[in-house]
Amino acid sequence: MNSIPSVNLEDFISGDPDRKQKFIKEIGKAYEEIGFVALKGHFLDDKLVDNLYKEVKNFFDLPVDTKQKYEIPGIGGQRGYVSFGKESAKGKKEGDLKEFWHFGQYVEDNPKLEEEYPSNVTVEELPKFNEIGKETYRMLEKTARYVLRALALHLDLEETYFDQYIHNGNSILRPIHYPPIKEEPKEAVRAAAHGDINLITLLMGAQGRGLQVQNHKGEWIDAIAEPDELMINVGDMLSRHTNNKLKSTIHRVINPPKELWGTSRYSIPFFMHPVSEMRLDVLESCIDEDHPKLYDDISAGEFLHERLVELGLIKK
Repeated sequence: MNSIPSVNLEDFISGDPDRKQKFIKEIGKAYEEIGFVALKGHFLDDKLVDNLYKEVKNFFDLPVDTKQKYEIPGIGGQRGYVSFGKESAKGKKEGDLKEFWHFGQYVEDNPKLEEEYPSNVTVEELPKFNEIGKETYRMLEKTARYVLRALALHLDLEETYFDQYIHNGNSILRPIHYPPIKEEPKEAVRAAAHGDINLITLLMGAQGRGLQVQNHKGEWIDAIAEPDELMINVGDMLSRHTNNKLKSTIHRVINPPKELWGTSRYSIPFFMHPVSEMRLDVLESCIDEDHPKLYDDISAGEFLHERLVELGLIKK
């Protein structure tokens, strides 16, 4: 596969059984073959997207010392600001050429989880930043719910199988700023090759060149979405749960050609995480003689902790 398939969520929610089945078949095939799709028909409207980019740019344009007020020690960067070069991909020494912000879950009806999750951080200088971040979080979470319902049906599970695990899940909305590159980077790239930790990732801002996906032949292919599309990929949790039937694909963000070094790039991924108690044990329906069980039993919380230690975001 040498390009990213495009699907339309409106088919799935149309009420037409044939269109619904078409969507399930298309997204299932794409996730088994390359692990990425470009999705139209999601729940973000143009006005919300425009306002979000405006607020995100306003935040990253703040002075460094103002932004660093919102860098919260001791929580592994799970909420608020993470400064330039702090995060590196698994196995990489060099920090990625980016700074970012984390919005986390807005917990409903669950005091235990409110205690467990760090609180969202409020940017005093930009009241709209928090409001628009929350609205975007909600719309991406809603989009992700329907994508996972389609995947549940593809896996011969009950349609709402994932709903209980993603309600109040530990999901993250991450506006990223890749600043202009001022000198030849030695080894660092904007985001080194990596797989995502979570169930699925919904990415806004993949309209320009930069994001690349590795296909099964080991070739890097450009993943460029249309302005009205989200790029959505399988993460390691879902890949593990399905015994690698659904593929978590290695991807990266390369540095632009030299003539574009003076430009910023923004992208805004939403990492859909389940609640930490969700078992990621391999589904029985994904094990057979040709596909023996590949992974040990583990919970989502244990798996996330392991990976955050590997990424250097929390200490053992």
